[in-house]
Amino acid sequence: MMDNEPFDPPYEYCPRCYANLTLQKGYRNDLPYWICLGCGEMLINPEVDADDNIAWICDGCGKMPNIQPGFREDCGVWKCTECGCENKIDQSELYLSEDEYQAAKRDPYRGLSDEEALRLLHYHNEGTIDDREDIISVRHVFTGKPFLEKQLTVYNRGIYEYLKDHPVSHMPRIIDLFESENCLIVIEEFIAGRTVEELLEKGPLPENDAVSIAKDVCAILDELHNLPTPIIHRDIKPANIIITPENETYLLDMNVAKWYDPDETDDTRHMGTQYYAAPEQAGYGLTASSARSDIYAVGMLLNVMLTGAFPKEKRPDGRLWDIIERCIRLNADDRYTAKELIQELEE
Repeated sequence: MMDNEPFDPPYEYCPRCYANLTLQKGYRNDLPYWICLGCGEMLINPEVDADDNIAWICDGCGKMPNIQPGFREDCGVWKCTECGCENKIDQSELYLSEDEYQAAKRDPYRGLSDEEALRLLHYHNEGTIDDREDIISVRHVFTGKPFLEKQLTVYNRGIYEYLKDHPVSHMPRIIDLFESENCLIVIEEFIAGRTVEELLEKGPLPENDAVSIAKDVCAILDELHNLPTPIIHRDIKPANIIITPENETYLLDMNVAKWYDPDETDDTRHMGTQYYAAPEQAGYGLTASSARSDIYAVGMLLNVMLTGAFPKEKRPDGRLWDIIERCIRLNADDRYTAKELIQELEE
């Protein structure tokens, strides 16, 4: 909803930036409003039969409810006569520009309750991590303890709720969850250390280190895969594994994780990271992703840690390649379980 000046159809120019509207794709001078592609401002057609130059925009179809018969700005909720979408009509949601409106739509805290907003105030924002606006370093204002705030647009809330109540060893503990209109806000334990991706910047890892990390990851996966309802991580990669100063291995980032369903024949959403994701995660397998999909990624991870490259580019020699080759077989049933892979690597 924007409060803007109308444009003058005979001239077909934006009165704010003087862009030629007729040259803008999709423009017609019979539209009730137009967002100028030059400056981003909303322009209200003066021919629109409305009481003022405010455009209330339907969340469903983008039409203007305030030119529909019977509309009132004090009605609270209006059911669009074009698409049937119920729109909240609130004077507090008036915006002076399209930029202001879009910023409000992207606000990760939009729609939180007062109680949730108050709880979030317990965590002081100390800046983003790696220049990512969706990962923020925060500190509890009373205890001084550091945490991470993650703003997820892809997630399974049920998995995060389960892990909050049932922590898995060597994964960051979930401290709190908040679901806004735009994302899931996760407050999780801060794990100090360096990711495997950072360690690989200096070249391949020593064989003993690479094998040890792969075993540690498998131990975490073995716990996830043997929960009452197994959880499939689906994004095992160097950036999601951190090694602490005490040389402990932690597995991060559950935003694309899913519950395992043996009756699924395909993943409804194809998630993962290129080269690490198993064929079935990309829709090319014979089944949906399963525990063995994570083993495929561990095989790729082990190859990269040992050689600095993927198997199609470079492979380790001897027995380790035999193990990796079985991890990344096309048929998921031919791969190891996490426990079997640990045993192979120990030998």
